[in-house]
Amino acid sequence: MFELVRSFQMSQGVKPRTYNGRTAAAAPERQRDAERTRNEILEVATSEFAARGYAGARVDEIAARMRTTKRMIYYYFGGKEQLFVAVLERAYVTIRQAEQTVEVDQLDPLSALRRIAELTFDHHESHPDFIRLVSIENIHHARHMAKSPAIANLGTPAIDVLARILERGRAEGVIGREIDAVDLHMVISAFCVFRVANRHTFGTLFERDLLDPALRDRYRVMLGDMVVDYVSGR
Repeated sequence: MFELVRSFQMSQGVKPRTYNGRTAAAAPERQRDAERTRNEILEVATSEFAARGYAGARVDEIAARMRTTKRMIYYYFGGKEQLFVAVLERAYVTIRQAEQTVEVDQLDPLSALRRIAELTFDHHESHPDFIRLVSIENIHHARHMAKSPAIANLGTPAIDVLARILERGRAEGVIGREIDAVDLHMVISAFCVFRVANRHTFGTLFERDLLDPALRDRYRVMLGDMVVDYVSGR
């Protein structure tokens, strides 16, 4: 991780700090400190960007909350835009890592799809900042994401998992609907994102809190049923 930070710094024209003529990479303890500091910055920055948006967030405020300096943040990330991109990367990596924990090959195709839907439901509910960040980035037409090769590659694993399940389900005769993996991913994401992103407006209009714990199991099962019933052609 530290080498990634160091490479990023060099690409931005920031020279790695030296200690007695050696770079920080030569000191394992300093490497751990650097990675810990970087993660702490990302944690606070995620909260700041999610609460205030890209335009409203202030690096000064992030620094103040960390009791550090803006210069230190720039040392690690180069600037506000690079920091926001790093926050987005971290947010998408988290959901992709969670998806990879599902042992889909050990489940029958319909159960595997239900499990993916449930995992997405659980993740989005427990990571409201992720939903806010995605909404904010859509306001900016994904121009920050477009600058990140890492994010561009993060969609592939999720689609590959769904595509394999769909292919296996068709071969076994349990999936009869013609739907591609990207469309299925959209269906699952739409339900899960809407429930978190539109909680307050929906609640104001219909007097129903979509995140009411009493309704959670009902909505989770509903999503799984919709996915399974649709792909099976029922």
